[in-house]
Amino acid sequence: MKKTYDAIIIGGGINGSSIAYQLSKRGRSVAVAEKGRLAGKASGAAAGILGAQTELTDDGPLFQFARKSRAMFPALARELEELSGVHVGLQNKGMYRVAATEKDAFDLKALIEFQTKSGEKAEWLAIEELMEWEPNVSNSLLGAMFIPEDGQVDARELTIAFAKAAMVNGAEFYEFTSVNDLIIENEKVLGVKTDLGPVYAESVVVATGAWSPFLTEKTGLSLPISPVKGECFSVLTDKPLIKGTIFSHGCYIVPKKSGRLIVGATVKPNSFDERVTVDGISTLMEKAKLLVPGIADSEMERAWTGIRPLSEDGLPFLGEHPSCRNLFIAAGHFRNGILLSPATGELMADLLDGKTLDSGPFRLSRITESVRA
Repeated sequence: MKKTYDAIIIGGGINGSSIAYQLSKRGRSVAVAEKGRLAGKASGAAAGILGAQTELTDDGPLFQFARKSRAMFPALARELEELSGVHVGLQNKGMYRVAATEKDAFDLKALIEFQTKSGEKAEWLAIEELMEWEPNVSNSLLGAMFIPEDGQVDARELTIAFAKAAMVNGAEFYEFTSVNDLIIENEKVLGVKTDLGPVYAESVVVATGAWSPFLTEKTGLSLPISPVKGECFSVLTDKPLIKGTIFSHGCYIVPKKSGRLIVGATVKPNSFDERVTVDGISTLMEKAKLLVPGIADSEMERAWTGIRPLSEDGLPFLGEHPSCRNLFIAAGHFRNGILLSPATGELMADLLDGKTLDSGPFRLSRITESVRA
């Protein structure tokens, strides 16, 4: 590791790697320090859903940011695959947000009306229409909101593609390298203290997900991000059971290549516990069988956990530290880290490039503003 860079990024997950790619693309010298393996935590555990319309139901800033980010994927996927040689698994076969009750159906129809007025594509499918497209879903469902623009990627491969493409551009990645402290003088960050010694940079970015508060606390900033444990499992089928992602309350089923299905995810707040539990997986299995009964005959592959970073107000933190110059934070994406990674990388690179931008509702100063209020 060199002693000086334009930027040091702490965290080799999806957003740290995306930021590194965007900065290196602009000719900046970049180092990424990752305590474990690249994509070793939440980014590698994610199912890769690009659910701008599926997950986000309010016409707020996060929805608009998600729409922008989703639109970046087709061109970005081609760009990353060409540079890195890694196939990111981008699929756009649509998503079905299903209704199990009359209230679900009512709410989804209202959501369809709102989203179509916002210029998005969405339509209601009665159960008969849904089963024409997905004959293996349960006939006890009432129907589904079909979202043709929401898709998916292989989350781990996308993270690796960002990293390898950044390496092609000259970025340096250091796995198994802990950042133990920040080097700060006169309210300005100068670098970081690592296992390999001090490293200096014009800018430092904290992108360590649910672990980000441990670093920001060293600056006197209590970052209101909490860990949310999510358990998932995967199964193998002899022939494909579904074509599009099936999304419901407390459960989703995501079809991958070679007949593999990912089922997720439990939600256990305030937990860094990465153990897979019988209760968590058995609960998901029961929910999955209610959505796609044929999954009961599939072969169990494996189970895992991911720790997702949830901010207090549900919005990510993207911007400069309110009282420490050249220290930036990109954390708190919760369930949408994969979806938001293209726009996050671009926004953070713009900020580090000194562009006069207002990150608006994602700014770090909202923490101190809420305290004063």
